Amino acid sequence: MTQLLIAAGGGGDVIGTTLVHHALHGDEPAAVLSYSWERLVVDPIPGPRSEPDFTGLRPLTPQVSQITAASATIAPAGSTLPRLAGDLPITLGLLSPYRGVTHLARQIAELAEKYATDEVKVVDVGGDIFARGDEPTLLSPLPDALVIAACATAGVPANLYLAGPGLDCEIPEHDLLPDMGTDHFTLTEADTRTVGHTFDWHPSEASALLAAAARGRRGGCVVRDTGKPVVLSDASARVYRIPVDRVLARNRLAHALHTRGVDTLDDAEKVSWEICGFSELQRERDRSLRPEEAGSPDGSVDVALRKLDSWLEQLQAANSQARYVTFRCLAEGLGLTGAAARSLRARLIQERPRQYAAPLFSL
Repeated sequence: MTQLLIAAGGGGDVIGTTLVHHALHGDEPAAVLSYSWERLVVDPIPGPRSEPDFTGLRPLTPQVSQITAASATIAPAGSTLPRLAGDLPITLGLLSPYRGVTHLARQIAELAEKYATDEVKVVDVGGDIFARGDEPTLLSPLPDALVIAACATAGVPANLYLAGPGLDCEIPEHDLLPDMGTDHFTLTEADTRTVGHTFDWHPSEASALLAAAARGRRGGCVVRDTGKPVVLSDASARVYRIPVDRVLARNRLAHALHTRGVDTLDDAEKVSWEICGFSELQRERDRSLRPEEAGSPDGSVDVALRKLDSWLEQLQAANSQARYVTFRCLAEGLGLTGAAARSLRARLIQERPRQYAAPLFSL
């Protein structure tokens, strides 16, 4: 039986979703629905990509296109999904939010019917999907809220699988745990087998932290998003199962999107302004106008390596409790992105193997 899962946040959540699927169902076939909604370092165009932004898509259902390894974005757009489609043992379908909740619901309903699924598994790494909407640290509620609203609109049996509470640097673990219940399981190193190689090139920090926690890493890890440590605890390796109706009752943005049945992304953004007081789409637009926010320029790996020890000393002085740093934080802190960042990672693993705490760098 093919399992149907939704990577609620898009981008790197596909990796975490595949990890959760493997923990639950081993090598059973899986279809994963995901947005192509990436950070500016990957895609310099604000907002999500839709079908016209790609070549090489295949029809999966009348409303859902499949992304394969042969798919590609049309420049200047970017997406990690085609490479993930080639690297991961999943069928990858494209969620397109531009026609709002109603279209997303049709996409989900079509795949649920195609695979005769008895449960749609919505996977979120970190837990901002379980936010109320008024938390001061909340950064990106809209993609997750649209998925929850769409599942409720589609009327499909669905549960949220919240992996690694707090690992997305939005809602802290201690704020999430009291309300998440006791229905959970713990990921192990064996569960990371199918996804570990993706961190050789994918910049996702939340999924990397989840894999690290599953491998038994514990302690603070400095990340690019905040420049502060995220603490890997025993709870970081857990996956909590929460009925979607409970999420809908808690997530005020998702509830409003569902009850109003918004049919455009523009309308959904207006609801986000009303409920949360901000829109991450507008933040992306603002950041795209500042080149330094879209990602550091590629530079010399040799120069970066000469600066490494001094940079690490400064990092540890500012974060005395940290034990690890993500490779993305390390590379961008030294002025590297893209191919240069991947080259730096490979050099460090080769030249400093004792500091390689897969998929993190040990301090």
